[in-house]
Amino acid sequence: MSSLENYDEVLKAVGFFTHKYGKIDWIESNNEYWLVNDSRLRTDFNVTTGIQFNKISGIKEKSKMKKSYKKAGIPTADYSMVTTLAKAKKFIEKVGYPVIVKPDNGVGASDTHKISNEEELKTFFKTLNKDVKYIMEEYIDGDLVSYDAIINSKGEPLFETGIFEPTIMDVVNEGLDVYYYVEKEMPQKLLEIGRVAVKGFGVKSRFIHLEFFKLRKDKEGLGKKGDYIGLETNMRPAGGYTPDMYNYANNTDVYQIWADMVAFDEIRNANLNENLEKNYCFYASRRDNNEYVYSHEQIKEKYANEIMMDERMPDIFAGAMGNYMYTAKFKTEEEMNEFKKMVHEKK
Repeated sequence: MSSLENYDEVLKAVGFFTHKYGKIDWIESNNEYWLVNDSRLRTDFNVTTGIQFNKISGIKEKSKMKKSYKKAGIPTADYSMVTTLAKAKKFIEKVGYPVIVKPDNGVGASDTHKISNEEELKTFFKTLNKDVKYIMEEYIDGDLVSYDAIINSKGEPLFETGIFEPTIMDVVNEGLDVYYYVEKEMPQKLLEIGRVAVKGFGVKSRFIHLEFFKLRKDKEGLGKKGDYIGLETNMRPAGGYTPDMYNYANNTDVYQIWADMVAFDEIRNANLNENLEKNYCFYASRRDNNEYVYSHEQIKEKYANEIMMDERMPDIFAGAMGNYMYTAKFKTEEEMNEFKKMVHEKK
């Protein structure tokens, strides 16, 4: 095979495996980039354990995700598909500045813009990629949180956890120091809305990462301070080392839980119970163009027992994830914040 990008070759490969081993039961990459090809292969080979090709747009296009959140009774930011400057202006008359514009089918903060006035709006329309379909949303003042879970074939969660993180758009566009963490204990309200969203999306037999805004203040038409607003859905685990962070925070093995779900539709070979020790698992990174108060050696010496991983990040991920990362686990929020301060304090 010359490339996984060549669908005809991938199709022939799966055909070969089918001929040699029998009907394929499961096709899954757990990778955003390959979700469409995953679904094409399932449809072409009648593999019914995952999302089919005619349903994939519902989890790839942000405008269609909103419809599933609505079906679950979960509010989302008002939006418009901005095809013209005039249409964008009409939408902004309704919701006001600032607004967020991003590709309807996109991952992370790539090509995402916060537009605060008419001059920035005109600049966006002069420079936009004409091959991309964009969605414009009203601005939401909220913290970014997630509901992450492994769901069985009945739509029930076998494992649940979640993330708190700053807005990735600001991190990428402003080159900020990166941090985020896996919760030690999930807020009950977030667990409840995550489970409702799972039903709204009809999720079955998947590892998922559903994103929400937690409102920092009351927002007319959406909710009160502390309420959760649907943002986006990712029908795969969060990226990078986050699955390892799930493990450190929950003292378990999500890879085994996922394998158990695939093979048995229940947990059989992984440790997961309420008596296991739980922690915050914290990711913090540094950028090469900043000067920091504390050296790498000082950080490693002070947090020798807490740091689980540290390494240089590949350049391709540096914009979103920083150049050098530390992942550590802590029993208390205070300890976690002290670690963040030491890693990020600048000269």
